[in-house]
Amino acid sequence: MSYRPEQAVAIRAMRNAAPYIRMYKGKVFVVKVGGALFASPEATRSLMEQVAILHQVGIRVVLVHGGGPQLDEMQRSLGLEPKMVDGRRVTDAKTVEVTVMVLNGLLNTRLLGICRELGIQAVGISGVDGGLVRAHRRAPVRLADGSQVDYGQVGDIEAIEPDVLNQLLDAGYMPVVSPISCDAQGTVLNINADTVAARIGAALGAEKLLLCTGAAGIFEDLGDPSTLVSYTDLDGLKRLEAGGSFADGMMPKAMAIEAAIRGGVRRVHVISFKSTDALLAEVFTNEGLGTLIVADIKALSAAEQQPGGPGA
Repeated sequence: MSYRPEQAVAIRAMRNAAPYIRMYKGKVFVVKVGGALFASPEATRSLMEQVAILHQVGIRVVLVHGGGPQLDEMQRSLGLEPKMVDGRRVTDAKTVEVTVMVLNGLLNTRLLGICRELGIQAVGISGVDGGLVRAHRRAPVRLADGSQVDYGQVGDIEAIEPDVLNQLLDAGYMPVVSPISCDAQGTVLNINADTVAARIGAALGAEKLLLCTGAAGIFEDLGDPSTLVSYTDLDGLKRLEAGGSFADGMMPKAMAIEAAIRGGVRRVHVISFKSTDALLAEVFTNEGLGTLIVADIKALSAAEQQPGGPGA
């Protein structure tokens, strides 16, 4: 008896994925999704279906989410104009109230609802819960042009309490993390989701940090899709920054990538939630679809440095 073509494709895919499943079973992956994802219910569900597969094959997934576009929309509906400086949100007392409502309420709950539908045992938490993210209010920052900006109720992370997440993971739950935290006096603080994801990855000794964005990866030339960087290292990241490859919104991501790798995360991937099955392709194939960042390219095998770049 011979297999039908679609059966043969499915069987071949399973065989090809098997070595990666063995390699990553029991390892921690931190997956960060940006707020742009939620603009499309179809893209949101597609990505969560891929996250569900990671969870179901035994990978210990921690999902961290942002919500910038939704926060912008909610602020404007309340007569508050969003203010961004160097890709980071200036957060006054009114803005932080809206931030908690959107991130901890609307978006975290929406993701948990999809998790229930997909059969994922998920628990929604924020950086406040169990002291997960210990932070203090950021001091005023002097910019390159000499001006000074007070970001308001924006937090800088002091430490991550990994036991909060490890207890959930050990019990078979997938944590869904909102990047809201507070200081020692209980003042609520807004923290960049990429930064939270990177620090969580480092604290858990994560195998991978996967940043799911609207872009296909990192580009040498922002206006030229053919300049996608398949893989690079920390030195290469610095060269890209010096060459003007990063727009304001990419700067916090670049800082988070460096912090994650220096903190011990083995590999960081920047992929697009718009590309079909990009998350699975990045994890379960050697080619991948986005940009891989490692500490040093010399650690990659010769096969991984072939055109098309590595995904493993």
